[in-house]
Amino acid sequence: MIIALVFIIGSYLLGSIPFALVIGKGIYHTDVRTAGSGNVGTTNVFRVLGKKAGILVYIGDTAKGFLPVFLAARLAPAGSAALVAVLAAGAAIAGHTWSIFLRGKGGKGVAVGGGTIIALVPLIFAILFAVFWLVLLLSRMVSVASLAAALGFSVAVLVTGQPRPYIVFALLGTAVVFYAHRSNIKRLLAGEENRVTFPWNRDAGKGRTAGGRVR
Repeated sequence: MIIALVFIIGSYLLGSIPFALVIGKGIYHTDVRTAGSGNVGTTNVFRVLGKKAGILVYIGDTAKGFLPVFLAARLAPAGSAALVAVLAAGAAIAGHTWSIFLRGKGGKGVAVGGGTIIALVPLIFAILFAVFWLVLLLSRMVSVASLAAALGFSVAVLVTGQPRPYIVFALLGTAVVFYAHRSNIKRLLAGEENRVTFPWNRDAGKGRTAGGRVR
């Protein structure tokens, strides 16, 4: 019980570190909450500060999900390792989504969630990573790719017969990701969600939304 509490508190505090804000202000002297979508996540950092900043934030957010879960799975007693690892994973995602350092606000939990999945089930993460990029390339919408990967996680753990704590975590995690993307879902239904412009389609439909509207 004490070990579980230590990992839950530690994971939440680590997950609460807003790398988008730390890197944005510390290196680029920019508060990403005042630009782009205003979100303190990887996608907005890519949009506002560019590729290098986005990669740094992605690594930081992924690491704060991976590290506590990796340690919990190895340091907790064998009989409770799966449960403690899942509790640490949930706490890290909660910290990112409802950061104590941002007064209960935060990002959408995709990168940090990916980090927890790498620690729990690396093979499933590899599949979800491929799903994310395939959907992103086809739809050019990060939100759609994120939702597809989140849904795929629940399906994957059910199909592969993972331990019950992993299944519960996957179902709850998918629900959290969908809830965090509720504004994106509204824009998707209205045909107003922003698209990513890749180099090969920059000249065709640049800056258009799913409904054909110009951003």
